[in-house]
Amino acid sequence: MDLSFSKLDFLKPELGAEYIGDGTHFALFSAHAERVDLCLFSDDGREEIVRLPLPTREGDVWSGFLPGAGPGTIYGYRVHGPYDPKNGHRFNPNKLLLDPYAKQIFGQLTWHDALFGYCVGHEEADLSFDERDSAPYTVRAVVQDPEFDWEGEQAIRRPWTDTVIYEAHIRGLTLMHPAIPEHERGTFRAMAHPAIIEHLSKLGVTAVELLPVQYFLDDRYLVERGLRNYWGYQPLGYFAPARRYLSNGNIQEFKSMVKAFHAAGIEVIMDVVYNHTGEGSELGPTLAFRGIDNLSYYRQSPDGRHTFDTTGTGNTLNVAHPMVLRMVLDSLRYWVTAMHVDGFRFDLASALGREQIEFDREGGFFDAIRQDPVLAGVKLIAEPWDIGDGGYQLGGFPPPFREWNDRFRDDVRRYWRRDADQLPALAQRLVGSPTEFNHSGRVATSSVNLVSAHDGFTLTDTVSFNERHNEANGEDNRDGHADNCSDNLGVEGATDNEAILAARSRRRRAMMATLMLCQGVPMVLGGDEIGNSQRGNNNCYCQDNEIGWVDWPGSDQDFLAYCRALIALRLANPLLRQDSFLTGELVTWLRPDGQAMTEEDWHQAEQQTIGVHLHDAGDQADLLLIFNAGVDCRFSMPGPGEGRRWHRVFDSATASFRARDASDVEDIIEQSAVVFAAKSAHSLASDA
Repeated sequence: MDLSFSKLDFLKPELGAEYIGDGTHFALFSAHAERVDLCLFSDDGREEIVRLPLPTREGDVWSGFLPGAGPGTIYGYRVHGPYDPKNGHRFNPNKLLLDPYAKQIFGQLTWHDALFGYCVGHEEADLSFDERDSAPYTVRAVVQDPEFDWEGEQAIRRPWTDTVIYEAHIRGLTLMHPAIPEHERGTFRAMAHPAIIEHLSKLGVTAVELLPVQYFLDDRYLVERGLRNYWGYQPLGYFAPARRYLSNGNIQEFKSMVKAFHAAGIEVIMDVVYNHTGEGSELGPTLAFRGIDNLSYYRQSPDGRHTFDTTGTGNTLNVAHPMVLRMVLDSLRYWVTAMHVDGFRFDLASALGREQIEFDREGGFFDAIRQDPVLAGVKLIAEPWDIGDGGYQLGGFPPPFREWNDRFRDDVRRYWRRDADQLPALAQRLVGSPTEFNHSGRVATSSVNLVSAHDGFTLTDTVSFNERHNEANGEDNRDGHADNCSDNLGVEGATDNEAILAARSRRRRAMMATLMLCQGVPMVLGGDEIGNSQRGNNNCYCQDNEIGWVDWPGSDQDFLAYCRALIALRLANPLLRQDSFLTGELVTWLRPDGQAMTEEDWHQAEQQTIGVHLHDAGDQADLLLIFNAGVDCRFSMPGPGEGRRWHRVFDSATASFRARDASDVEDIIEQSAVVFAAKSAHSLASDA
């Protein structure tokens, strides 16, 4: 390799390291740098071979073309500029920096005080200056060859109305699966194993939503306590798959996983974290963005010295800056075009909508995505809150975003817990949460419905614990949600009491049925379908062990069969998954006596049974959904319409999906959801 830059005879606008056949073009953004050194390393990554100042600066982009530098070249940057923390500048060329556009990571970060731009423990704190070289302790980037055999692979682009999401953790879902070879468990290769794909296909889910798989850090305080970052919400490399999920270090494993899922008709959605990075506050390490251009990459407090934090992690990425926004968009496009993913779930998405301080649904981030021909066509899901003032924005995101609906989770849990005065809230959730979403041209699939997610109790724990049990996290059980809207039904945690176990199973079936019978897009937490428990831990962010992993050996096969049939019931009935909100003549709310609900009925605090008659304008079946959180009751059936008759097709209490003719008055068992279909003679003949 010729260790000197040469001039390209054409313009290369891309940032990062791009291999173009006879060499690699390196480019880095820094508005306030005075010099940028490209550092090349030996093949084992240990020895720094040479430092080459990037020769060209145009605007705020520093670049150079290095002939002979090909795939596998290991590199990093050292950036020179003012060290003036009081004014937001934290340049320190003693610190080796990761390229924000790195597509593969080499090495493993080892926590050491040399990783910090200031002298840890110094009386002047972050105003001091550390001269030690951080290279022995930090990671490097690797130049990539973009070629991959995608032959036969096609994007699925399934409609939202036909989508059932499965939230999964790469390690958590695969580490205890007996059919996967032990040396593959916990990796992308394991996720693509036929046993996992067969399980998901038979379950009926249509999309996997992967917890963060972009390169992330293990927090220092966790490592010092013998723990690690399990969930992955401390990103550092927005273009690179996390090394811990690569069985052989080759990023092609991620592409192979996506290709395998697509072959099975399952979309891949990534949980992405563009609201902050793993560098933390101004007292955090200097690993990449802080040393490249702290003032551009991070929002600063008015005093200029401190990072502005709306995420609870110490910093907030400054997506209002055009070049930081460009990095986010480039990253998203990369995962779609080069890695073929089908969509994204944005962690703490309200932070991305803060132009200055307040949330703005017409802000630059949303405008940029909506006009982008690549990103506007993929699935986009917002976690509609952050911890800053005005951060809770459920229903406030613009189309085409969908949103995680935590109110759905809480209202459904409270209803089945038999809290008083829950029918109005339940009714909202059953028809797609129109109060939150039926505005601005939004559709009934805007709400991503969930009864559990990675953050909080699993479905089994929701019916098994009254209190969180996070002692293993080492924070004196103070972390995680204090109010989980849960109910242990008589005993805290595991029990041999058959009556309690039966009650828990019945409520679990009713809650899962509610999820699948509501308008909107259902999301299942990976492991819920087999009864997985986290032993009452509702904040497993650091539990990379049996607490956080899915317990395949302890699978509840009966509940798995029930979930399969329930998802099939949803997908077979278009009335349960409308794109338009059900209003007026399309839905009738019924009391147990078969009469329409009155205004007074909605305010009967102790009323716990409701019927929902969904009317079909065509020749398909009307549906009557009955939800009974209270005691056994008798429900008078409404008129099914001329030429039709009601058939009882589903009962969560008995886990029955066997159709039978309905009577004029039907028994509805306590803690159950029941579905009736009013079929015409024509449709009955077609079914036969």
